[in-house]
Amino acid sequence: MQTKFSKNDEYPPSEDTFFIANNIENERGNYALDVGSGSGYLTKLLSDNFSFVVGTDVNCNVLQHQTSYKTNNLICCNGSDALKIKFDFIVCNLPYLATNEIIDVATDGGSEGFEIPKKIFDSIINNLAESGKFIFVTSSLSNYQKLIDYVERLGLKTRIMAKKKLFFEELILVETTW
Repeated sequence: MQTKFSKNDEYPPSEDTFFIANNIENERGNYALDVGSGSGYLTKLLSDNFSFVVGTDVNCNVLQHQTSYKTNNLICCNGSDALKIKFDFIVCNLPYLATNEIIDVATDGGSEGFEIPKKIFDSIINNLAESGKFIFVTSSLSNYQKLIDYVERLGLKTRIMAKKKLFFEELILVETTW
């Protein structure tokens, strides 16, 4: 049974968050962006290795009341629509679950798990520095190949960094670069 979060609830770090964290903990640079920062776990992790880190989320209440992993530079917006900065590193724990309707913005990706991730990709493409890297997680339960194909149509190169088999799905971590 999937838990639905109210508009004031943080999306707590879970298996997908820790999977990303284990694969990005050695990333370093100047500017980093965590899209869909939720609890702030990845934003906090990035702040140890980057000079300037921004976290964005569509849920303003969560950003205002972040308790577990409080960070600075939190912006309420869709993807990175409000930003004009180029980032060396962007990470996103996508709402990737394939759903008929968007009920929970933290997890529901829409049709084939593609609808919401596509909007996020369209948003961040202008914020990725020329030598930058964009990392996102998706699932075998969504049409992850459609996501990868779309990112490549945007002009980015992709590679699957890692996979993690869970009881009911496989998590897939994708790295994209120019």
